[in-house]
Amino acid sequence: MAADVYHQGERAAQRRAGLLDQGAFSSRAVRAEIPEVARKFLLAQPMLVLGAADDQGRMWATVLTGRPGFLRAEDDRTLTIDARPAPDDPLHDRLTGPAQVGMLAIEPGRHRRMRMNGRAAPTGSGLRVDLDQVYSNCPKYIQKRQPEWAAATAAPPKHSSALTPDQQKWIAGADTFFIATADLDGDADASHRGGAPGFVEVVSPTVLRWPDYVGNAMFNTLGNLEVQPRAGLLFCDWSTGAVLHLTGTARTDWDPAHAAAVPGAERLVEFTATEVVEIAGAVPLRWSAPVPSRFNPPVT
Repeated sequence: MAADVYHQGERAAQRRAGLLDQGAFSSRAVRAEIPEVARKFLLAQPMLVLGAADDQGRMWATVLTGRPGFLRAEDDRTLTIDARPAPDDPLHDRLTGPAQVGMLAIEPGRHRRMRMNGRAAPTGSGLRVDLDQVYSNCPKYIQKRQPEWAAATAAPPKHSSALTPDQQKWIAGADTFFIATADLDGDADASHRGGAPGFVEVVSPTVLRWPDYVGNAMFNTLGNLEVQPRAGLLFCDWSTGAVLHLTGTARTDWDPAHAAAVPGAERLVEFTATEVVEIAGAVPLRWSAPVPSRFNPPVT
């Protein structure tokens, strides 16, 4: 079954981690249809993380929002999204036409998340996605937050090739971010990473490093990085609605000695940014102060 679900990069990552058997077990959760419980979950969500490549092949992660009901399963294999990226969003132009997308519906208040991958096409009000994969993930490392709607007017984007001191401080204090990757065929994936504030290390204005904690052994993100290093990161300011998009490349450091120096790390991931886009007021949601996940390892 794993041979049907996983591509060569994911299986390579599972072998390097010594978790082929666990990965094969986890593959049973992957399906092409949206189950009934997932339909109800989607209808209640106000936010969706989406990852895709732009017209230059660079990976980006972004966030779409709407009142509950803006995500709808039209049938077992089709998701309708009543939203598209705003004009200044890095993925706006790409999603005016067909695109391979990875998506993550996440509910921090109830520690739930669901991943969906497929092929998107624009509609009059948003996107229609024909799904290839649908599966839930374990709730580890999700910080509990509750959303509220707020008036929001997006500011003009700030573009740079490196992180400013304020952006470095933002990332160094983050407890959550999202990452978009893709395989050699362009099939995209969007995933969540969480930990105690400080779990993302700002090595330099262009380099970040974070621990890869124990998970479900699917290795979707790290498997993509085994064959395709392009990646996009998204950091959200939960109190102001600002977003920070980064695109660049990432690699996995499989050296156990390096991981041993970081509490809870199974391995490390290093990301090098080539472009940064900050947009204040991009998201009309404000979130409560977090209740940290009990699974978060300590940060030294």
